[in-house]
Amino acid sequence: MIDAKIIDAAWRELKQSVVYFRGNPVGTVAARDPSAAELNYSQCFTRDFAVSALAFLMRGETDIVRNFLTVLVKLQSREKQMNCFKAGRGLMPASFTVQQSKNGEELVPDFGERAIARVAPVDSGFWWLILLRAYVQASGDVDLARKAEFQQAIKMIVELSLVARFDMYPTLLVPDGGYMIDRRMGVYGYPLDIQSLFFTALSAAQELLVGDETCLAAVADRLAHLAYHIRRYYWLDLRRLNAIYRYKVEEYGQNIVNEFNIYPETIPPALVDWMPSKGGYFAGNLGPARMDFRYFAQGNLLAVVSSLATAEQSQSIMDLIAQRWDDLIGQMPLKLCFPALEGRDWAIVTGSDPKNSPWSYHNGGSWPFLLWLLAAAAQMTGRTELAKRALETAADRLMVEDWSEYFDGREGRLLGKEARRFQSWTVAGFLSAQQLLANPTHLNLLRYDEKALQGCIQPTEGGGGN
Repeated sequence: MIDAKIIDAAWRELKQSVVYFRGNPVGTVAARDPSAAELNYSQCFTRDFAVSALAFLMRGETDIVRNFLTVLVKLQSREKQMNCFKAGRGLMPASFTVQQSKNGEELVPDFGERAIARVAPVDSGFWWLILLRAYVQASGDVDLARKAEFQQAIKMIVELSLVARFDMYPTLLVPDGGYMIDRRMGVYGYPLDIQSLFFTALSAAQELLVGDETCLAAVADRLAHLAYHIRRYYWLDLRRLNAIYRYKVEEYGQNIVNEFNIYPETIPPALVDWMPSKGGYFAGNLGPARMDFRYFAQGNLLAVVSSLATAEQSQSIMDLIAQRWDDLIGQMPLKLCFPALEGRDWAIVTGSDPKNSPWSYHNGGSWPFLLWLLAAAAQMTGRTELAKRALETAADRLMVEDWSEYFDGREGRLLGKEARRFQSWTVAGFLSAQQLLANPTHLNLLRYDEKALQGCIQPTEGGGGN
Protein backbone atom coordinates (compact mmCIF):
# COMPACT_ATOMS: atom_id res chain seq x y z
CA MET A 1 0.00 0.00 0.00
CA ILE A 2 1.15 3.51 -0.83
CA ASP A 3 1.17 5.93 2.09
CA ALA A 4 -1.61 8.51 1.63
CA LYS A 5 0.83 11.24 2.71
CA ILE A 6 2.98 10.54 -0.35
CA ILE A 7 -0.04 10.75 -2.66
CA ASP A 8 -1.15 14.03 -1.06
CA ALA A 9 2.36 15.46 -1.37
CA ALA A 10 2.44 14.49 -5.04
CA TRP A 11 -0.83 16.26 -5.75
CA ARG A 12 0.37 19.40 -3.98
CA GLU A 13 3.50 19.37 -6.13
CA LEU A 14 1.57 18.88 -9.37
CA LYS A 15 -0.79 21.72 -8.49
CA GLN A 16 2.16 24.02 -7.84
CA SER A 17 3.52 23.30 -11.30
CA VAL A 18 0.40 24.56 -13.12
CA VAL A 19 0.91 27.25 -15.77
CA TYR A 20 -1.72 30.01 -16.14
CA PHE A 21 -2.53 32.10 -19.19
CA ARG A 22 -4.82 35.08 -18.68
CA GLY A 23 -6.10 33.55 -15.47
CA ASN A 24 -6.81 30.07 -16.85
CA PRO A 25 -4.76 26.90 -16.23
CA VAL A 26 -3.25 25.71 -19.52
CA GLY A 27 -0.57 23.17 -18.55
CA THR A 28 2.28 22.39 -16.19
CA VAL A 29 5.93 23.45 -16.26
CA ALA A 30 8.45 20.70 -16.96
CA ALA A 31 10.16 21.20 -13.59
CA ARG A 32 10.19 23.68 -10.70
CA ASP A 33 13.84 23.16 -9.82
CA PRO A 34 15.42 26.64 -9.49
CA SER A 35 18.65 25.30 -11.00
CA ALA A 36 16.81 24.60 -14.27
CA ALA A 37 15.95 28.22 -14.91
CA GLU A 38 18.70 28.69 -17.47
CA LEU A 39 17.18 26.03 -19.72
CA ASN A 40 13.61 25.43 -20.88
CA TYR A 41 12.29 23.48 -17.90
CA SER A 42 10.07 26.44 -17.02
CA GLN A 43 8.11 25.84 -20.23
CA CYS A 44 5.10 23.58 -20.72
CA PHE A 45 6.14 20.62 -22.88
CA THR A 46 3.50 18.81 -24.89
CA ARG A 47 4.82 15.31 -24.18
CA ASP A 48 5.36 16.09 -20.47
CA PHE A 49 1.94 17.59 -19.94
CA ALA A 50 0.28 14.60 -21.60
CA VAL A 51 1.22 12.59 -18.49
CA SER A 52 0.08 15.38 -16.13
CA ALA A 53 -3.16 15.64 -18.09
CA LEU A 54 -3.91 11.94 -17.58
CA ALA A 55 -3.48 12.38 -13.83
CA PHE A 56 -5.88 15.34 -13.87
CA LEU A 57 -8.43 13.51 -16.05
CA MET A 58 -8.47 10.49 -13.75
CA ARG A 59 -9.24 12.86 -10.89
CA GLY A 60 -12.10 14.46 -12.79
CA GLU A 61 -10.28 17.76 -13.38
CA THR A 62 -10.94 18.34 -17.06
CA ASP A 63 -10.78 22.13 -17.47
CA ILE A 64 -6.98 22.36 -17.53
CA VAL A 65 -6.84 19.63 -20.18
CA ARG A 66 -9.49 21.29 -22.33
CA ASN A 67 -7.61 24.59 -22.10
CA PHE A 68 -4.32 22.93 -23.06
CA LEU A 69 -5.87 21.19 -26.06
CA THR A 70 -7.40 24.47 -27.22
CA VAL A 71 -4.14 26.39 -26.79
CA LEU A 72 -2.24 23.90 -28.93
CA VAL A 73 -4.81 24.15 -31.73
CA LYS A 74 -4.16 27.89 -31.80
CA LEU A 75 -0.38 27.39 -31.77
CA GLN A 76 -0.31 24.64 -34.40
CA SER A 77 1.58 25.52 -37.58
CA ARG A 78 -1.06 26.03 -40.27
CA GLU A 79 0.75 27.45 -43.28
CA LYS A 80 2.13 25.28 -46.06
CA GLN A 81 5.86 25.81 -46.21
CA MET A 82 8.62 25.37 -48.75
CA ASN A 83 10.98 27.02 -46.27
CA CYS A 84 13.27 24.60 -44.44
CA PHE A 85 13.62 27.00 -41.50
CA LYS A 86 9.90 27.08 -40.67
CA ALA A 87 7.61 24.50 -39.13
CA GLY A 88 5.66 22.38 -41.59
CA ARG A 89 1.87 22.60 -41.78
CA GLY A 90 0.27 20.53 -39.01
CA LEU A 91 3.25 20.46 -36.63
CA MET A 92 2.42 20.92 -32.96
CA PRO A 93 4.98 22.75 -30.80
CA ALA A 94 7.35 20.83 -28.56
CA SER A 95 6.65 23.37 -25.84
CA PHE A 96 5.31 26.82 -25.13
CA THR A 97 5.86 29.51 -22.54
CA VAL A 98 3.80 32.44 -21.27
CA GLN A 99 5.56 35.77 -21.73
CA GLN A 100 4.69 39.35 -20.96
CA SER A 101 4.45 41.79 -23.84
CA LYS A 102 3.17 45.34 -24.25
CA ASN A 103 -0.22 43.81 -25.07
CA GLY A 104 -0.24 41.66 -21.94
CA GLU A 105 0.39 37.93 -21.75
CA GLU A 106 1.19 36.01 -24.91
CA LEU A 107 2.05 32.40 -25.73
CA VAL A 108 5.39 31.72 -27.40
CA PRO A 109 5.71 28.25 -28.97
CA ASP A 110 8.92 26.34 -29.72
CA PHE A 111 8.81 24.10 -32.79
CA GLY A 112 12.43 23.09 -32.34
CA GLU A 113 14.04 26.31 -33.53
CA ARG A 114 15.23 27.00 -29.97
CA ALA A 115 15.84 23.40 -28.88
CA ILE A 116 19.22 21.78 -28.33
CA ALA A 117 20.42 20.64 -31.80
CA ARG A 118 17.40 22.38 -33.40
CA VAL A 119 15.32 19.23 -33.94
CA ALA A 120 11.60 19.54 -34.65
CA PRO A 121 9.24 17.47 -32.44
CA VAL A 122 7.83 14.42 -34.21
CA ASP A 123 5.79 13.27 -31.22
CA SER A 124 3.93 16.41 -30.08
CA GLY A 125 1.01 16.03 -32.49
CA PHE A 126 0.68 12.37 -31.58
CA TRP A 127 0.49 13.14 -27.86
CA TRP A 128 -2.10 15.83 -28.59
CA LEU A 129 -4.28 13.33 -30.47
CA ILE A 130 -3.95 10.70 -27.74
CA LEU A 131 -4.80 13.29 -25.10
CA LEU A 132 -7.79 14.67 -27.03
CA ARG A 133 -9.27 11.21 -27.24
CA ALA A 134 -8.59 10.60 -23.51
CA TYR A 135 -10.26 13.93 -22.70
CA VAL A 136 -13.38 13.00 -24.69
CA GLN A 137 -13.51 9.64 -22.90
CA ALA A 138 -13.17 11.25 -19.47
CA SER A 139 -15.47 14.23 -19.96
CA GLY A 140 -17.96 13.07 -22.58
CA ASP A 141 -17.29 16.39 -24.35
CA VAL A 142 -17.54 15.08 -27.90
CA ASP A 143 -18.49 18.55 -29.15
CA LEU A 144 -14.98 19.88 -28.53
CA ALA A 145 -13.40 17.29 -30.83
CA ARG A 146 -16.06 17.98 -33.47
CA LYS A 147 -15.41 21.72 -33.62
CA ALA A 148 -14.24 22.77 -37.08
CA GLU A 149 -10.84 23.97 -35.83
CA PHE A 150 -10.25 20.70 -33.96
CA GLN A 151 -11.24 18.59 -36.95
CA GLN A 152 -8.86 20.62 -39.08
CA ALA A 153 -6.08 20.17 -36.50
CA ILE A 154 -6.61 16.39 -36.49
CA LYS A 155 -6.61 16.22 -40.27
CA MET A 156 -3.42 18.29 -40.54
CA ILE A 157 -1.56 15.98 -38.14
CA VAL A 158 -2.74 12.95 -40.13
CA GLU A 159 -1.74 14.54 -43.42
CA LEU A 160 1.67 15.54 -42.06
CA SER A 161 2.42 11.96 -41.01
CA LEU A 162 0.93 10.25 -44.08
CA VAL A 163 2.41 12.46 -46.79
CA ALA A 164 4.10 11.04 -49.88
CA ARG A 165 7.74 10.27 -49.13
CA PHE A 166 10.95 8.63 -50.33
CA ASP A 167 10.20 5.47 -48.39
CA MET A 168 8.90 1.92 -48.76
CA TYR A 169 7.75 1.06 -45.23
CA PRO A 170 4.56 1.77 -43.26
CA THR A 171 6.73 2.95 -40.35
CA LEU A 172 7.41 6.66 -39.87
CA LEU A 173 10.87 8.01 -40.70
CA VAL A 174 12.14 10.39 -38.00
CA PRO A 175 15.38 12.29 -37.26
CA ASP A 176 17.59 11.57 -34.27
CA GLY A 177 16.43 13.58 -31.26
CA GLY A 178 12.94 14.22 -32.67
CA TYR A 179 11.02 12.93 -29.64
CA MET A 180 11.49 12.18 -25.93
CA ILE A 181 15.04 10.88 -26.46
CA ASP A 182 16.29 14.33 -27.34
CA ARG A 183 19.99 13.62 -27.66
CA ARG A 184 21.92 11.43 -30.04
CA MET A 185 21.29 7.81 -29.08
CA GLY A 186 21.22 6.15 -32.49
CA VAL A 187 17.42 6.22 -32.67
CA TYR A 188 17.06 7.90 -36.04
CA GLY A 189 15.17 6.09 -38.80
CA TYR A 190 12.26 4.02 -37.51
CA PRO A 191 12.52 3.91 -33.68
CA LEU A 192 9.92 1.79 -31.92
CA ASP A 193 8.82 4.54 -29.54
CA ILE A 194 7.62 6.68 -32.44
CA GLN A 195 5.95 3.75 -34.23
CA SER A 196 3.95 2.91 -31.09
CA LEU A 197 2.97 6.57 -30.66
CA PHE A 198 2.12 6.77 -34.36
CA PHE A 199 -0.14 3.72 -34.16
CA THR A 200 -1.88 4.99 -31.01
CA ALA A 201 -2.39 8.46 -32.45
CA LEU A 202 -3.83 7.07 -35.70
CA SER A 203 -6.19 4.93 -33.62
CA ALA A 204 -7.31 8.10 -31.83
CA ALA A 205 -7.72 9.96 -35.13
CA GLN A 206 -9.86 7.11 -36.45
CA GLU A 207 -12.30 7.66 -33.57
CA LEU A 208 -12.20 11.46 -33.65
CA LEU A 209 -12.36 12.30 -37.36
CA VAL A 210 -15.82 12.91 -38.75
CA GLY A 211 -16.92 12.84 -42.37
CA ASP A 212 -13.62 12.75 -44.25
CA GLU A 213 -13.84 9.29 -45.80
CA THR A 214 -10.64 9.68 -47.82
CA CYS A 215 -8.61 10.55 -44.74
CA LEU A 216 -10.27 7.81 -42.67
CA ALA A 217 -9.54 5.22 -45.35
CA ALA A 218 -5.88 6.28 -45.39
CA VAL A 219 -5.71 5.97 -41.60
CA ALA A 220 -7.26 2.50 -41.60
CA ASP A 221 -4.93 1.34 -44.35
CA ARG A 222 -1.84 2.63 -42.53
CA LEU A 223 -2.93 1.09 -39.23
CA ALA A 224 -3.26 -2.31 -40.88
CA HIS A 225 0.13 -2.23 -42.52
CA LEU A 226 1.89 -0.69 -39.55
CA ALA A 227 0.56 -3.34 -37.16
CA TYR A 228 1.55 -6.13 -39.53
CA HIS A 229 5.02 -4.68 -40.04
CA ILE A 230 5.82 -4.13 -36.35
CA ARG A 231 4.39 -7.44 -35.18
CA ARG A 232 6.25 -9.40 -37.81
CA TYR A 233 9.61 -7.68 -38.22
CA TYR A 234 10.32 -5.94 -34.91
CA TRP A 235 9.48 -8.88 -32.66
CA LEU A 236 12.30 -10.61 -30.79
CA ASP A 237 12.20 -13.75 -28.67
CA LEU A 238 14.40 -16.81 -28.47
CA ARG A 239 12.69 -18.42 -31.44
CA ARG A 240 13.14 -15.27 -33.52
CA LEU A 241 16.80 -14.99 -32.52
CA ASN A 242 17.33 -18.54 -33.74
CA ALA A 243 15.80 -17.59 -37.08
CA ILE A 244 17.99 -14.47 -37.44
CA TYR A 245 21.05 -16.51 -36.45
CA ARG A 246 20.49 -18.73 -39.50
CA TYR A 247 19.72 -15.91 -41.94
CA LYS A 248 21.23 -15.92 -45.41
CA VAL A 249 22.29 -12.50 -46.68
CA GLU A 250 22.36 -10.69 -50.03
CA GLU A 251 19.02 -12.23 -51.07
CA TYR A 252 17.03 -10.77 -53.92
CA GLY A 253 13.45 -11.19 -55.14
CA GLN A 254 9.92 -11.49 -53.83
CA ASN A 255 10.17 -14.61 -51.69
CA ILE A 256 13.26 -13.90 -49.59
CA VAL A 257 13.38 -14.61 -45.86
CA ASN A 258 15.86 -11.95 -44.72
CA GLU A 259 13.96 -8.99 -46.14
CA PHE A 260 16.06 -6.32 -44.39
CA ASN A 261 19.40 -8.00 -45.07
CA ILE A 262 20.20 -8.30 -41.35
CA TYR A 263 23.60 -9.86 -40.71
CA PRO A 264 23.51 -12.62 -38.07
CA GLU A 265 26.83 -11.36 -36.73
CA THR A 266 25.07 -8.25 -35.42
CA ILE A 267 23.21 -10.24 -32.75
CA PRO A 268 24.86 -9.16 -29.46
CA PRO A 269 26.32 -12.34 -27.86
CA ALA A 270 25.06 -11.25 -24.43
CA LEU A 271 21.48 -11.08 -25.76
CA VAL A 272 21.42 -14.81 -26.49
CA ASP A 273 22.00 -15.60 -22.82
CA TRP A 274 19.85 -12.72 -21.55
CA MET A 275 16.71 -13.55 -23.56
CA PRO A 276 14.53 -15.84 -21.41
CA SER A 277 12.91 -18.95 -22.85
CA LYS A 278 9.53 -17.42 -22.05
CA GLY A 279 9.29 -13.77 -22.96
CA GLY A 280 10.10 -11.32 -25.73
CA TYR A 281 9.91 -7.70 -26.85
CA PHE A 282 9.91 -5.39 -29.85
CA ALA A 283 13.38 -4.32 -31.01
CA GLY A 284 14.29 -0.67 -30.69
CA ASN A 285 14.70 -0.05 -34.40
CA LEU A 286 14.80 -1.73 -37.79
CA GLY A 287 16.15 -0.63 -41.14
CA PRO A 288 18.16 -1.95 -44.07
CA ALA A 289 21.07 -4.03 -42.68
CA ARG A 290 20.39 -2.55 -39.26
CA MET A 291 18.52 -3.98 -36.30
CA ASP A 292 18.76 -2.24 -32.94
CA PHE A 293 18.42 -5.08 -30.44
CA ARG A 294 17.95 -2.78 -27.44
CA TYR A 295 14.77 -2.94 -25.36
CA PHE A 296 12.96 0.43 -25.08
CA ALA A 297 10.32 0.64 -22.36
CA GLN A 298 8.01 3.33 -23.74
CA GLY A 299 7.58 1.74 -27.16
CA ASN A 300 6.99 -1.75 -25.79
CA LEU A 301 4.57 -0.74 -23.05
CA LEU A 302 2.60 1.58 -25.32
CA ALA A 303 2.40 -1.24 -27.88
CA VAL A 304 0.69 -3.33 -25.19
CA VAL A 305 -1.73 -0.57 -24.16
CA SER A 306 -2.69 0.38 -27.72
CA SER A 307 -3.08 -3.23 -28.92
CA LEU A 308 -0.30 -2.74 -31.44
CA ALA A 309 1.10 -5.88 -29.81
CA THR A 310 -0.98 -9.03 -30.11
CA ALA A 311 -2.38 -10.54 -26.91
CA GLU A 312 0.36 -13.19 -27.01
CA GLN A 313 3.11 -10.62 -27.58
CA SER A 314 1.73 -8.47 -24.77
CA GLN A 315 1.97 -11.35 -22.32
CA SER A 316 5.49 -12.10 -23.52
CA ILE A 317 6.56 -8.50 -22.87
CA MET A 318 5.21 -8.72 -19.32
CA ASP A 319 6.92 -12.12 -18.91
CA LEU A 320 10.20 -10.50 -19.91
CA ILE A 321 9.76 -7.73 -17.33
CA ALA A 322 8.97 -10.27 -14.62
CA GLN A 323 11.96 -12.47 -15.42
CA ARG A 324 14.44 -9.64 -15.95
CA TRP A 325 13.18 -7.46 -13.10
CA ASP A 326 16.57 -6.34 -11.80
CA ASP A 327 17.62 -5.18 -15.26
CA LEU A 328 14.42 -3.50 -16.46
CA ILE A 329 12.91 -2.28 -13.16
CA GLY A 330 15.69 -2.31 -10.57
CA GLN A 331 15.57 -0.17 -7.46
CA MET A 332 14.02 2.80 -9.25
CA PRO A 333 11.53 1.96 -12.01
CA LEU A 334 11.83 2.13 -15.04
CA LYS A 335 14.78 1.58 -17.34
CA LEU A 336 14.29 3.74 -20.43
CA CYS A 337 16.33 1.29 -22.50
CA PHE A 338 18.44 -1.80 -21.91
CA PRO A 339 21.31 -2.42 -22.18
CA ALA A 340 23.27 0.82 -22.07
CA LEU A 341 25.78 1.67 -24.77
CA GLU A 342 29.31 1.37 -23.40
CA GLY A 343 32.90 1.79 -24.55
CA ARG A 344 33.44 2.39 -28.23
CA ASP A 345 29.73 1.94 -29.00
CA TRP A 346 28.96 4.80 -26.61
CA ALA A 347 31.60 7.02 -28.17
CA ILE A 348 30.48 6.40 -31.75
CA VAL A 349 26.71 6.35 -31.33
CA THR A 350 26.28 9.18 -28.80
CA GLY A 351 29.19 11.29 -30.04
CA SER A 352 30.86 10.83 -26.64
CA ASP A 353 27.94 12.63 -24.99
CA PRO A 354 28.91 13.02 -21.30
CA LYS A 355 25.27 13.36 -20.22
CA ASN A 356 24.51 10.01 -21.86
CA SER A 357 27.35 8.13 -20.19
CA PRO A 358 26.52 4.44 -19.61
CA TRP A 359 23.52 3.87 -17.29
CA SER A 360 22.70 7.56 -17.20
CA TYR A 361 20.01 9.81 -18.69
CA HIS A 362 18.75 8.29 -21.96
CA ASN A 363 21.54 5.70 -22.08
CA GLY A 364 20.12 3.14 -19.67
CA GLY A 365 18.96 5.64 -17.06
CA SER A 366 15.82 5.03 -14.97
CA TRP A 367 12.79 7.26 -15.57
CA PRO A 368 9.97 6.96 -13.00
CA PHE A 369 7.50 8.85 -15.21
CA LEU A 370 7.15 5.56 -17.12
CA LEU A 371 5.33 4.05 -14.14
CA TRP A 372 2.01 5.09 -15.67
CA LEU A 373 2.67 3.06 -18.81
CA LEU A 374 3.69 0.02 -16.78
CA ALA A 375 0.49 0.32 -14.75
CA ALA A 376 -1.63 0.62 -17.91
CA ALA A 377 0.09 -2.36 -19.58
CA ALA A 378 -0.28 -4.39 -16.40
CA GLN A 379 -4.02 -3.65 -16.31
CA MET A 380 -4.34 -4.61 -19.98
CA THR A 381 -2.68 -7.97 -19.43
CA GLY A 382 -4.00 -8.85 -15.97
CA ARG A 383 -0.50 -8.57 -14.48
CA THR A 384 -1.21 -5.82 -11.96
CA GLU A 385 1.08 -7.39 -9.37
CA LEU A 386 4.07 -6.25 -11.45
CA ALA A 387 2.95 -2.62 -11.51
CA LYS A 388 2.07 -2.61 -7.81
CA ARG A 389 5.49 -3.96 -6.94
CA ALA A 390 7.21 -1.31 -9.08
CA LEU A 391 5.09 1.53 -7.68
CA GLU A 392 5.78 0.49 -4.09
CA THR A 393 9.49 0.26 -4.90
CA ALA A 394 9.49 3.85 -6.17
CA ALA A 395 7.08 5.63 -3.82
CA ASP A 396 9.13 6.38 -0.70
CA ARG A 397 12.27 7.28 -2.58
CA LEU A 398 10.58 9.57 -5.10
CA MET A 399 9.34 11.89 -2.40
CA VAL A 400 12.66 11.86 -0.52
CA GLU A 401 14.54 12.63 -3.75
CA ASP A 402 12.23 15.58 -4.57
CA TRP A 403 10.54 13.86 -7.55
CA SER A 404 13.72 13.84 -9.58
CA GLU A 405 13.74 13.63 -13.36
CA TYR A 406 15.78 10.43 -13.72
CA PHE A 407 18.13 8.09 -11.84
CA ASP A 408 21.50 6.60 -12.76
CA GLY A 409 23.27 3.28 -12.32
CA ARG A 410 22.50 -0.19 -13.58
CA GLU A 411 19.73 -0.59 -10.98
CA GLY A 412 18.82 3.09 -10.61
CA ARG A 413 20.45 3.46 -7.21
CA LEU A 414 22.01 6.87 -7.93
CA LEU A 415 20.29 10.23 -8.30
CA GLY A 416 20.61 11.37 -11.91
CA LYS A 417 23.85 13.20 -12.56
CA GLU A 418 22.06 16.26 -13.96
CA ALA A 419 18.50 15.37 -12.94
CA ARG A 420 16.13 18.25 -12.28
CA ARG A 421 14.14 18.14 -9.07
CA PHE A 422 10.36 18.56 -8.82
CA GLN A 423 9.90 17.19 -12.33
CA SER A 424 6.22 17.36 -13.23
CA TRP A 425 5.99 14.21 -15.30
CA THR A 426 7.76 12.25 -12.56
CA VAL A 427 5.02 13.36 -10.18
CA ALA A 428 2.30 12.78 -12.77
CA GLY A 429 3.65 9.36 -13.78
CA PHE A 430 3.44 8.27 -10.16
CA LEU A 431 -0.07 9.69 -9.67
CA SER A 432 -1.38 8.25 -12.93
CA ALA A 433 0.01 4.81 -12.07
CA GLN A 434 -1.52 4.97 -8.60
CA GLN A 435 -4.93 5.92 -9.98
CA LEU A 436 -4.85 3.29 -12.72
CA LEU A 437 -4.18 0.59 -10.16
CA ALA A 438 -6.76 1.94 -7.71
CA ASN A 439 -9.50 2.19 -10.35
CA PRO A 440 -9.16 -0.09 -13.40
CA THR A 441 -11.93 1.81 -15.26
CA HIS A 442 -9.42 4.61 -15.85
CA LEU A 443 -7.82 2.36 -18.44
CA ASN A 444 -10.69 3.35 -20.75
CA LEU A 445 -8.90 6.67 -21.30
CA LEU A 446 -6.12 4.78 -23.09
CA ARG A 447 -7.66 1.54 -24.32
CA TYR A 448 -9.21 1.39 -27.76
CA ASP A 449 -12.20 -0.70 -28.74
CA GLU A 450 -10.64 -3.90 -30.05
CA LYS A 451 -13.74 -4.56 -32.19
CA ALA A 452 -13.26 -1.20 -33.87
CA LEU A 453 -9.61 -2.00 -34.46
CA GLN A 454 -10.23 -5.53 -35.66
CA GLY A 455 -10.90 -4.51 -39.22
CA CYS A 456 -7.81 -2.33 -39.51
CA ILE A 457 -5.06 -4.39 -37.91
CA GLN A 458 -5.23 -7.30 -40.32
CA PRO A 459 -2.81 -7.00 -43.25
CA THR A 460 -4.31 -6.73 -46.69
CA GLU A 461 -3.31 -9.37 -49.21
CA GLY A 462 0.17 -8.83 -50.50
CA GLY A 463 0.81 -5.81 -48.28
CA GLY A 464 2.28 -4.65 -45.04
CA GLY A 465 5.53 -6.56 -44.98
CA ASN A 466 7.72 -4.61 -47.30
